[in-house]
Amino acid sequence: MRAMFRLSLLLLLPLIATQAMALPAPMSNEDLMQKSAFVGVVRVLSVTCTALTPGKETGEDLPHYLAKLEIVDVKKGDVKKGDTVLVTWRAIPRGLVGPWAVNYYPGEEVMTHLAKAEGDVAYKTTWWNAKGKNLKEPESTKLPMMPGETFMPQKSTKPEQDVPL
Repeated sequence: MRAMFRLSLLLLLPLIATQAMALPAPMSNEDLMQKSAFVGVVRVLSVTCTALTPGKETGEDLPHYLAKLEIVDVKKGDVKKGDTVLVTWRAIPRGLVGPWAVNYYPGEEVMTHLAKAEGDVAYKTTWWNAKGKNLKEPESTKLPMMPGETFMPQKSTKPEQDVPL
């Protein structure tokens, strides 16, 4: 009985270890701040699917995204409140453990950390734990799936736009 338990443990241990090691460790708040070009609160104005490319692991067509973000508050960075910036990311294959992507959804307001390589126009999310909890929930967590398709919030994201003139 004891030998059977040990054998079962030896067979299951690699599976458990693989799952645990699949996602990298979260970055500390200090590291996120240091490695980010922008830290602050953003409002997602739109999300566009810019391309579909096959994933290396599965061959599945994966969307690439471009989100337009309005700066609501700045903790770090050379942008001002009211400026707009772009952030890009690529979807990950369904069911694949390990790779990560941080999605932005139209209408949400969220604290985030963004990195920008020298010469790049758009930002990328600094790390998988770089996006905080929503300060304002999105209307939907659905993202566009066809190149050229853009999703925007149905409701105004600015209260002053809701007031009739």
